[in-house]
Amino acid sequence: MAKVRTPRWGWALTGSGHFFKECLAMIRELDEVDLFVSRAADEVVRMYRQKLTLPKSSRIFRDTTASAAPVGSFYYGVYHTLVVAPATSNTVAKCVFGISDTLATNVFAQAGKCRVPAIVFACDTAPELETEAPKGMVKVFPRRIDLENTERLKSFEATAVVEQLSGLEQALARRKCELASHG
Repeated sequence: MAKVRTPRWGWALTGSGHFFKECLAMIRELDEVDLFVSRAADEVVRMYRQKLTLPKSSRIFRDTTASAAPVGSFYYGVYHTLVVAPATSNTVAKCVFGISDTLATNVFAQAGKCRVPAIVFACDTAPELETEAPKGMVKVFPRRIDLENTERLKSFEATAVVEQLSGLEQALARRKCELASHG
């Protein structure tokens, strides 16, 4: 087995279908990325009939242990950036209130504790949205609490919250520039 190059990208998938296919395409464009797949994300992969085909340098960690053992890598400088995209309102709420009981929320907590910058693509960001469900486009109406939690997450240190796919693309481009200027 080849030695894993570090530091690298960490990317957590949650159970949202909101721009799910587009996020998978972005992951495939990154060099040296590890994918953290929550149980809910595993279900979404099947519902949207997607495959987690990634570059050879990638690793996939699934939510199979109670203690989320893969998060230990954050302590040792394995990751320079964590991306949580797309992030469900459930994931955002848990992150805001410090609950880390899924692989996605646990890596977010560990990234924060280890001062690893995070980019979160929150799904519930406007009173009315259109999103792709497995059978086509649907309208959703995020609750006030969902919108409030997205706003709260924006106040977290070293956390960039983006609300649109274009914002995620821009945040990734900015982070790539920052990394290039440091290394």
